[in-house]
Amino acid sequence: MKLFSNYANKLFSNVSAYSLFPDKPTIPFYPEVEYCPDCHTKLTVQKTTEKKTIVTMDIGGFWAKETILECPMDKSVFFSKKLRKLVPTHCTFGFDVIEYVGRALFLHSLNNLEIMKELAISHNISISEREISYLGQKFITYLALSHQESNDKFRNSMAKRGGYIFHVDGTCEGDSPHLFCGIDGLSEIVLGAIKIPSEKKEELIPFFRRIKKQYGNPIALVHDMGVAILKAIAVVFPNIADFICHFHFIRDIGKDLLTEDYQIIIKRLKKFEVRSSLRRRASYLKSKIGKDEKTIKKFRKALDTGAFTSDCLHSMPSAATYLLIKWAFESSCQSQGYGFPFDRIHLDFYLRLKQIHQLFGNISDIHLCNNGKENGPFLRVWKLLDEVMRDKELTNAVASIEAKVKVFDKLRKALRIALPEGKKGLNDDGDEACMKTIEKEVIKFRAWIQNDEEKKKSYAKMIKQIDKYWSKLFADPLVVNTSDGSVVISPQRTNNILERFFRKIKRHGRKKSGTASLNKMLKAILADTPLVRNLENNEYMSIILNKCETLAERFSQIDDRLVRKQLKEAKENQEKLSAEVKKIIRLPDLPNKISTLFMGEGKY
Repeated sequence: MKLFSNYANKLFSNVSAYSLFPDKPTIPFYPEVEYCPDCHTKLTVQKTTEKKTIVTMDIGGFWAKETILECPMDKSVFFSKKLRKLVPTHCTFGFDVIEYVGRALFLHSLNNLEIMKELAISHNISISEREISYLGQKFITYLALSHQESNDKFRNSMAKRGGYIFHVDGTCEGDSPHLFCGIDGLSEIVLGAIKIPSEKKEELIPFFRRIKKQYGNPIALVHDMGVAILKAIAVVFPNIADFICHFHFIRDIGKDLLTEDYQIIIKRLKKFEVRSSLRRRASYLKSKIGKDEKTIKKFRKALDTGAFTSDCLHSMPSAATYLLIKWAFESSCQSQGYGFPFDRIHLDFYLRLKQIHQLFGNISDIHLCNNGKENGPFLRVWKLLDEVMRDKELTNAVASIEAKVKVFDKLRKALRIALPEGKKGLNDDGDEACMKTIEKEVIKFRAWIQNDEEKKKSYAKMIKQIDKYWSKLFADPLVVNTSDGSVVISPQRTNNILERFFRKIKRHGRKKSGTASLNKMLKAILADTPLVRNLENNEYMSIILNKCETLAERFSQIDDRLVRKQLKEAKENQEKLSAEVKKIIRLPDLPNKISTLFMGEGKY
């Protein structure tokens, strides 16, 4: 059996493109007709092209020689349809290579070098990294045009479900453009995307109008509290059910409520250099305890039994101090993955330090051994923390934020989302409680604030925010008509579908580039790049393939003149520095040269 397996592997390795065609073959191509379909006149040869290199996944590189026919009566020209199905006009790489590169780049997160090596080894295709980038842009452009040509089918598919729920959001990094996307919350299909300099009403209105023209009015919209989004929606989608994402809503309230105190806590802890001081102390104590785990194991045994053995008393203060410092740094484990203001790691760190300070203060007078000097590790850390705990600005900020956290967490529970005990982190869509039930709980919360004069004054801004967005937070389920009759649809309470979508895009970008920053990637990608996420959706693929077997076959149906036009427009729209600007900004000591120009002999 093993012998047969080895023989089979050898056999299949010998049928690679390189083994079959060590030298590029010449393949002739002819039109599929001999007579003009209009006048039935026999076609004549107009010309036979020079041999041209074509590269496909099946064969690798080969010479294509095409015979072009012409009708002698009306001068109509006829080309080989088979060749046109293999490769775009005036191009070298076939549609199947474009599909392969696109999937490798955008679905499998391979970088250009990895794709280049894979194509060379497995498919006998020689290609440059630059060409791979260009084929990636072609892939996106062909996909976008295929998407546009399928608009009617998308609308029909949506109509069967009763319409679409339009989730919108944007992302950026550093000074990159905003990548702004719209997704149907029911099918989770990306409907469209744009790149805009900033999230402004004037930039969003054309995008919303394009979506409306392509798919009609949505049955509802879901988004964050961005002012530009709200204004643009009011212009393009008036009288459409409009919902604020509950997660974004409560996150914004929490930031408004807690940020000022939280920043003070961060600032004061940084001033005292608590973290660096404790790390140095922990490093010293670890060296004192020793690298072996015996002392730590003895300490663990003492914790279990409730008493120390006589042979380890001398090392226990160092071990306890070391372990408590490490415990303080583990405060981040209290976080639930929601981020601030739900997770407050610096406050949690302070509260753990406070516990350590109180503990060391209580036991500092107890002699664990005959020699009271054994308390030294406790006392040194206690003195370090005592200065921190006596800081009035810090203690006042902690007291203030703790009071506010109780109110904030009460609202989280009322809204049934991002709960303090929650484990879903940023994937939290809220529980499935009835919207009316949630609304009643928020009404109770509001009354609890309003009926207390002190709270009413302290949390007036929060109540104002709740009242402002009330109609966009709570609404009855939507009754829509479908091909199967009326159905009731409850829109998702969050816009996390897009948050997850953007996180996935960024993970793919970081995996491909190997860098944490995505600023460069967001500047370089085409606006329609998010459409690649749809390729993982079976419904989308069924619609867009238009009865074709592969994307390569579908792309061959697209007018390649449109592709070249869109690629040209995308290139012109990219913000690039001119050659002269690059030369100037790369000059050494440029500021001094400009200073000399304006203030020295060259002064105007």
